[in-house]
Amino acid sequence: MAPLGWLTPRRRSATARSVLAGEASAEAARKSSQEAPPAMPEEPEFPVIGDDRAAAFFDLDNTVMQGAALFHFGRGLYKRKFFETRDLARFAWQQAWFRLAGVEDPEHMQDARDSALSIVKGHRVAELESIGEEIYDEYMADRIWPGTRALAQAHLDAGQKVWLVTAAPVEIAHTIARRLGLTGALGTVAESVDGVYTGKLVGEPLHGPAKAEAVRALAAAEGLDLSRCAAYSDSHNDIPMLSLVGHPYAINPDAKLRRHAREQDWRLRDYRTGRKAAKVGIPAAAGVGAVAGGTAAAIALSRRRR
Repeated sequence: MAPLGWLTPRRRSATARSVLAGEASAEAARKSSQEAPPAMPEEPEFPVIGDDRAAAFFDLDNTVMQGAALFHFGRGLYKRKFFETRDLARFAWQQAWFRLAGVEDPEHMQDARDSALSIVKGHRVAELESIGEEIYDEYMADRIWPGTRALAQAHLDAGQKVWLVTAAPVEIAHTIARRLGLTGALGTVAESVDGVYTGKLVGEPLHGPAKAEAVRALAAAEGLDLSRCAAYSDSHNDIPMLSLVGHPYAINPDAKLRRHAREQDWRLRDYRTGRKAAKVGIPAAAGVGAVAGGTAAAIALSRRRR
């Protein structure tokens, strides 16, 4: 410490106290930096291993798989001559209009649904199931997001059931779920009689609020506690489903879902390189997807209702 003799007694005392305070503070800082930081409370393990009242629900398009499953299904049907180029153009226009307008026009949606159902009317369920297996290998297998696949596997490894929830035809959804080793799938159901499509849906496409209702019904049937379940989606249309569960995740979210997730403090994951457009290849994907959009094939539900 520098000599203080030239200062008045009062100023010497004040300066000495300042020096002492500074040295004490520096010494405390040194000691603090050498000590281990206090333990922070650990985040509860998730998913919880062995919790048989928890499950996970995954949207499909742009959440589990790049692009739209219906688009790839439509490509496969087109390749197999289920419809002609002019049909493809009409479906693409209808869906492009919907995407650009940002609203679900009832007339456009009804027209697209009726047109799509007419394509599979009279075909056998077994035929579409077999084609779905081929289409998965041709167009879908290489488009699974590794990051989302790992999330699903974490739930499986914890002993929990994992379900796809999608507006895609339920047969396609089941094929994808089986190939990924998941528990099963909820998808749009079309009516069949004696194993042949009638050209009618059972209810409506599994979209938006309908997904939430499907998850709620499945949870009740399976004895699940939704507050302990997780849900994953890229789309703001799935906010009703995400809001049902205790662990909602926004995966590759569109702008509206990203904003909502931040407001609600939901977790976000983005597996797109360089934050690509919220929908990967969607105008075309959704366009051809409309081909299969209403083509949901019949499953056990439609068979049970007969």
